[in-house]
Order: sequence, then structure tokens, then C-alpha cells
Amino acid sequence: MKDPDKKKKQLNNYAKYTGIGIQMLVIMGAGVFGGYYLDTWLGNRFPVFLIILSLLAVGVAIYHSIKDFIK
Repeated sequence: MKDPDKKKKQLNNYAKYTGIGIQMLVIMGAGVFGGYYLDTWLGNRFPVFLIILSLLAVGVAIYHSIKDFIK
């Protein structure tokens, strides 16, 4: 029979890493959406804000993920 504490810890780890993944997706999605919206609103022919905000969002997502992994 498995130890209940070990099983609970394993479920907590799954929840933690799933939350980190969802957090990364939301941050990157917000960056892409915001960049697309700004480019559309300003009428840019080249997607400057889409590229800038997407790269910035990836950096922020990686920073938050590393910060959460260290905890």
C-alpha cells in the first residue's frame, strides 16, 4: 500500500506545475493579444508591437516560472 503523504505530495506537485504552465500561457497570450490589438489600433503595416510584446511576455513568463520553481 502506498503512503498517503507521498500520494498527496505528488498531487500537490502536479497542481503546482500545471498552474505554472497555465500561468505561462496566460502571460504569453496577453502579450500576443495586446501587441496585436495595438498594431491594429494604430494601423501599423508591420507588427512591431506584436513582436515586442510577445518577446517581453515570454521573458516575463520565464522569469515567473523560474521564481516559482525556486520556491
